[in-house]
Amino acid sequence: MEGIPMEARQRLALLLGGAGRRVRRMVAAAEDGDPFERVVAGGVPPGSLAAARRALDQEVPAVLERAASRGWRWVTPETGGYPELLAGTADPPLGLFVAGELPSGPAVAIVGSRRATAYGRQVAELLGREAAAAGATVVSGMARGVDAAAHRGALAAGGPTVAVWGTGPGRVYPAEHGRLAEEIRSAGALISEYLPGTPPRRHHFPERNRIIAGMVPVLVVVEAAARSGALVTARLALDEGREVFAVPGSILSEASVGPNTLLRLGARPLLGPRDLLEELALTGRERRSGEEDPLGGALPAGESRPVEEIAEAMGRPLPEVLELLLELEMEGRIVRAPDGRYSLAAGEIGGTAGQ
Repeated sequence: MEGIPMEARQRLALLLGGAGRRVRRMVAAAEDGDPFERVVAGGVPPGSLAAARRALDQEVPAVLERAASRGWRWVTPETGGYPELLAGTADPPLGLFVAGELPSGPAVAIVGSRRATAYGRQVAELLGREAAAAGATVVSGMARGVDAAAHRGALAAGGPTVAVWGTGPGRVYPAEHGRLAEEIRSAGALISEYLPGTPPRRHHFPERNRIIAGMVPVLVVVEAAARSGALVTARLALDEGREVFAVPGSILSEASVGPNTLLRLGARPLLGPRDLLEELALTGRERRSGEEDPLGGALPAGESRPVEEIAEAMGRPLPEVLELLLELEMEGRIVRAPDGRYSLAAGEIGGTAGQ
């Protein structure tokens, strides 16, 4: 669109930004003349753009004002404030609505099933927390399940996180994530390519996924069914040359079919936060703030114990201990047996036997 005046380009991008890949490519390829005529000449029925053309000078100011009243601003590659990596992808949005501040620096996308298992949510929250604590921005889609857990993990660490919406500004989806959306905006940013008030539609979410994949150098799939949108995001990331990790899971779990399939196709296994931080060239938190034994002697060397005994020995609530054990397991410091009992990994120093 280099031959189209800047103002016309920005307005056209605003009106057609969510119009679909075909229209975006036609607009991006236009070099001179009337941008609407260029799009129509590309084969789009004139009627489908008539309303947009009439609105070019009338509706755009109202749209921007409506977005601004909700705390959103409109950015394009020309105006600045547009994600740098995303601008270089094969199909970048013509423009974006942004609420909050887009963080700079390393970033990772953590995605997965809306119907995540308790394990999947724990892993997503752990990865989000450790990545944010090490200085990375956590990007996801604010959906139920894995996405929400990743955002909450980042927020718990006081780190930045970005949510990419499949709806327009002012239309939180799912509705119960209203408070989460506000927390994300305060700590990072909310992003949408759709006009204010646009409701959720099925085709919006694959479109949204290309933004998630395009914004980051690294993407992690935690859990996903065989036909999950998270796998679409992974494919898009691979197409853009991004590094894709998958969290291995049980062959008996439908939620692990997606990550296990990605591993078979060449994705890298993510066995703990350390793998992610190394890829991002970040140094994570010191091992449990320098503690030699984070379990406080509740798991003696040479013994195996069920979680209930460990929690009792530590004097801490069971859910809290389960989360700690998951972190230690992913770090390779403890081992969970098929019967659910835990023991120290080889080379780890535990507490005194008999405690």
